[in-house]
Amino acid sequence: MFRRFSFAAAALACGVLAASTGHAASTGTSAVTLGASANAVLQILDPTFNLVPTAFDYTNDFVEVTGAAGLRVRVKSNSSGGCVLYVKCTDASPQIALADFLVKTQTAAGAGGSTLSSYTAITASDQALWSTGASQSGFLQVDTDIRIQNLFAYPDAISAGTTSYTDNLTYTVVAQ
Repeated sequence: MFRRFSFAAAALACGVLAASTGHAASTGTSAVTLGASANAVLQILDPTFNLVPTAFDYTNDFVEVTGAAGLRVRVKSNSSGGCVLYVKCTDASPQIALADFLVKTQTAAGAGGSTLSSYTAITASDQALWSTGASQSGFLQVDTDIRIQNLFAYPDAISAGTTSYTDNLTYTVVAQ
């Protein structure tokens, strides 16, 4: 009897072990949701910039830099409505008269956007320099052309070196 019981116990154990080595499949899913919100990023590539007029510039009464030689910034935005790049001079007492400090860009606007394509005097309020009406997922470089006119309004003593006149530009990018 003990032998039969042992045999039955052994057979039962083998059955349990055999069942546990089988592979039962079961699947499930999980939904992962990204709650993205519209954002815009701005990088200033030229935090300082110097213009030194030549004799030719004084003959024309202005000095300018254009294209990639101008002030460079980079923008990107994940907003499906695009973004706008603004520029202004917020100095309380600008050393270069705002009427003499002109800006524009030759950087092509994004889809459905616009550019400030003619020289315009800088102001203390935001001026739209460049925009796009669609997402700008990768960085795009926007070059600011600068012209300082009326050069004879900025005196310099006849000595070694030059006299510096500085205005600070503030760029802002806003997702639309």
